Amino acid sequence: MDKQIKVNGRIIELTNLEKIYWPEEKYTKGELLEYYHNISGYILPYIKNRPHSLNRFPNGIKGKSFYQKDVKGKVAEWITTAEVYSESNDENINYFVCTDEASLLYMVNLGSIEINPWFSTVRKINNPDYLAIDLDPLDIPFKKVIETAFAVKEILDKAKVPGYCKTSGATGIHIYIPLNKKYDFEISREFAHVIAELTNNLVPGFTSIERSPSKRKRKVYIDYLQNRTGQTLASPYSTRPKAKAPVSTPLEWKELKSLGSPEEFTIKNIFKRLNKKGDLFKGVLGKGINIEKCMKNLGL
Repeated sequence: MDKQIKVNGRIIELTNLEKIYWPEEKYTKGELLEYYHNISGYILPYIKNRPHSLNRFPNGIKGKSFYQKDVKGKVAEWITTAEVYSESNDENINYFVCTDEASLLYMVNLGSIEINPWFSTVRKINNPDYLAIDLDPLDIPFKKVIETAFAVKEILDKAKVPGYCKTSGATGIHIYIPLNKKYDFEISREFAHVIAELTNNLVPGFTSIERSPSKRKRKVYIDYLQNRTGQTLASPYSTRPKAKAPVSTPLEWKELKSLGSPEEFTIKNIFKRLNKKGDLFKGVLGKGINIEKCMKNLGL
């Protein structure tokens, strides 16, 4: 079943609405689109005016998926794109830029179950709005991810840095720090590296900053390398291509202590939570930190 809708003055063709995207739960593509329509007011501040790497699942979470970065000539003419030079490919890539709900739904209709924005907007593409620490476990219980997150918070508290945590919606926890475009990616990554090393020093027994999986088995990987041009993480309020349709969900730090799973919040229960708590991630796009002062607070 297909249908046309009008959003932001644009006519969008929504296709294959009855296609099953989550086989076990029988959730359809139409339900996914409905979710993103309903969540648009919450998610748009974190994805608007940013380049996106599309992770497309045209046949649902059990089907073949593929990443698409260059959308030149492959999307509607009204879609905004950003041409960015890629050193690794030695060519310019035309990225999809989300500008409003219409472009969000267009992206989802392409099979983008999860939404993966850059850390920066097209207006200042080399200066991220935030840095992120990605806590990624490998063969280790989730409670160790929680312990690692609180070790990160201990470092951030010493540095007098506000940290905002969210579930990844998969296996880990993401911690964001506001920068407000004050620094380029290189400086933000260097500071993220400092945080990662200090955290690893606090809890060396079950954490690692080794990139190679073979060198960090049964550890929580403290990934600071996401803080680079073109790297992405699932947006706050993005669904993930996992069983039960989990949502990457902002948390209060006190909630993290008793969180049973990073997949606890889904497209079916997230709105009840939002009605109660609102958007806990607003500060991520607020006043940025002063890295020089933070380093002094850490005695560095």
